Amino acid sequence: MHSVKPWRIALAGMVALAVAMGIGRFAFTPLLPMMLADGTVSLTGASWLASANYLGYLVGALLCTAQPWIARRLGLHTAPRATLLVRSGLVATVLLTLGMALPAPTAWVLLRFAAGVASAGVFVFTSGWCLAQLARLHVPTMGALIYIGPGAGIVISGLAASAMVGLHWTAATGWLIFGALAMVLTTSVWATFHESGQVSSPVSSATAKQPAQSIGIDLEMALLTGAYSLAGFGYIITATFLPVIARQALPGSAWLDLFWPLFGAGVIVGAITASRIGGVRDLRWLLMVCYLVQALGVATSLVSPTLAGFALGSLLLGLPFTAITFFAMQELRRLRPAQASSYMGLATALYGMGQIVGPPLAAALVARSARAVDGFNLSLQIAAAALVFGALLYALLIRWHPVPR
Repeated sequence: MHSVKPWRIALAGMVALAVAMGIGRFAFTPLLPMMLADGTVSLTGASWLASANYLGYLVGALLCTAQPWIARRLGLHTAPRATLLVRSGLVATVLLTLGMALPAPTAWVLLRFAAGVASAGVFVFTSGWCLAQLARLHVPTMGALIYIGPGAGIVISGLAASAMVGLHWTAATGWLIFGALAMVLTTSVWATFHESGQVSSPVSSATAKQPAQSIGIDLEMALLTGAYSLAGFGYIITATFLPVIARQALPGSAWLDLFWPLFGAGVIVGAITASRIGGVRDLRWLLMVCYLVQALGVATSLVSPTLAGFALGSLLLGLPFTAITFFAMQELRRLRPAQASSYMGLATALYGMGQIVGPPLAAALVARSARAVDGFNLSLQIAAAALVFGALLYALLIRWHPVPR
């Protein structure tokens, strides 16, 4: 791996996450208003499509966690290489995105579920592989750059969807375009995720000699993963329904389709900023700040449902989005260096559980409210409160489990 430049590894991770997350998962958000306008889905149906994707993400993360056990049960001497799993997940994302263009609404739930499984696999194994390689090349902070990928994918998909709305294209055309884009991006990084440079697990040579720890949850790990699951719930209602919420608050505005790309731009800036932060001994302080910033982003659109309020709220929601993931993954590597991938999968699964709850909750509150905006506002208040509670959990971790000097 020393023959591969760090920037190439970071770029490959960035593109892989742009495909799996920015397109495979989040292209649904800017295309949702088009699907509603086409009459191919209702708001309730859309919430279930979103939850199917998040359920798939949960299942995919659990499969990642259980991968060593599954390999042993299948009689495999070694688990499948991470690069092979990344490649497989990227191909699946391309095919499943193209599949959403089919005039088969009854199949969309299964397609979104499978896309969630694929995106979780790509996320876990891309993160583990890239972070490990960059650590070996003595540039661990460059690992934050791979999390620019979801933001870049969100910006591209958001701007493209805005242009499609202006051209009065159908959502099916949008799915085809995003599938083709995912195919081009996958091809561009295919060679980097090669087999010859693969290592068995994302740990350093020092920790590789240590006896493996058994999978278990102590209080510190329970609080960390619990707080991480709250981040999944805290952002997902806005991330799923932002264009719909904005249309209800600002009907007829020419800027409605730019709030989602602004969220993606915030993700990019946050990831770059995270890559520049060094020398922080306790990353939980940064996680606590990130949660509070994201809570403020959710609350801003509540307090000020105006053009400026939605714009600022979108940026604040996006800034800590992937920074939270980067810092949390680093914490998991610190606590469980010999089993980082398994615990990354576990944390991602709990994050997925938080995501699953959000869309149906919002849809249920909207259905029970006299006005849809009231239901969305209540769901956003609950989301902001969850993020504040997550920040409090990190404060408890800092107090009860200080980082060794």
